Amino acid sequence: MEVKVVNKSSFDLPEYATVHSAGLDLRANTTDNLVLAPLDRVIIPTGLFIEIPVGFEAQIRPRSGMAIKHGITVINSPGTIDADYRGEIKVGLVNISNEAYTIKPGERIAQMVFSKHETVSWLEVELLSETDRGEGGFGHTGKK
Repeated sequence: MEVKVVNKSSFDLPEYATVHSAGLDLRANTTDNLVLAPLDRVIIPTGLFIEIPVGFEAQIRPRSGMAIKHGITVINSPGTIDADYRGEIKVGLVNISNEAYTIKPGERIAQMVFSKHETVSWLEVELLSETDRGEGGFGHTGKK
């Protein structure tokens, strides 16, 4: 799938880390270090503008290494970029650790995964079909 991109960042276009990676690494398009204190939230620009084909979305997800090692994650994970959005891609990060973390210019801060989606039309009914699960929700399968 081809995606049109305008790169106004100081860095190369996002790349897949390995041949079978699902996500493209996004970089912080900053000129200075940014210290993210515990529980701080920040929006980081990427300098990228994209045109996603209709029927697809781009999801912004945390990088597992940053999340596990440093407690830095995407605050609205996964963030969704719709096909009709034309603004700059920005990443909302939060530090959920007890220690400050410094984000450096060009650092890989998140990953972007493209996903196909469907558009639904509602069919209003009076009843839904029965299932074994029924209304069982949060923790309902917690049997030992």
